[in-house]
Amino acid sequence: MSGHSKWHNIQAKKGKTDAARGAIFTKIGRELTVAAKGNPNPDTNSKLADVIAKAKAANMPNDNIKRIISKASGEGADKDYKEVTYEGYGVGGSAVMIRTLTDNVNRTVSGIRSTMSRYGGEMGNSGCVAYMFDNKGVIVIERTVELDEDTMMEYCLDCDADDFVAEDDVYEITTTPEKFSSVRKYFEDKGIEFLEAEVKMVPQSYIDLTPEKLGTFRKMLDKLDENDDVQEVYHNVNMPDDEEEEE
Repeated sequence: MSGHSKWHNIQAKKGKTDAARGAIFTKIGRELTVAAKGNPNPDTNSKLADVIAKAKAANMPNDNIKRIISKASGEGADKDYKEVTYEGYGVGGSAVMIRTLTDNVNRTVSGIRSTMSRYGGEMGNSGCVAYMFDNKGVIVIERTVELDEDTMMEYCLDCDADDFVAEDDVYEITTTPEKFSSVRKYFEDKGIEFLEAEVKMVPQSYIDLTPEKLGTFRKMLDKLDENDDVQEVYHNVNMPDDEEEEE
């Protein structure tokens, strides 16, 4: 969520309770539904293939993925979701972008505005913070003995990835949104699994908040995440590795 390739953040996502993991699956399921409409074949629908990769990285069972795609392409696809991104500010002048998929814009706007206001933030006009972010494809892969840094560098050059960062436990590959599908497929064809794989808004720089404001900011993120219409929240706040998640 912070844009950093922080392995602990990915571990935290994968280690969530069954209820929290179910909420994540619901959100990804909505993305699958939208992507599969009109063309349920990931071989010819790169957007759907991208969302499937995201679902697998989140450990969504294959049966769930297939069932959602099948329903989306049949008569059960009765919901018409619209993708809308909202912008605003959190405490301490933090920048926040909220990507939603909604079938009721008024409900979604009201819920987001209420949550941000409750925790010292406010919604802004379109473009108020978007210039602080870059839209990038991000792929995170576990670092193993078999997949050493030299091999990964060779792969990234071969598939024309934009950037490659080697950390202690993971590799983070970034691409343009346009090249994301081809780079993702390159690694999939090599049988490499992803810890994260999606196109996301990455902040150009980060800010630090005081411990008190950081706690408030975390509570706002948690509450936004509970909103079924909210798919992703992007922000420019440093989330310290040693901080425990707020309840």
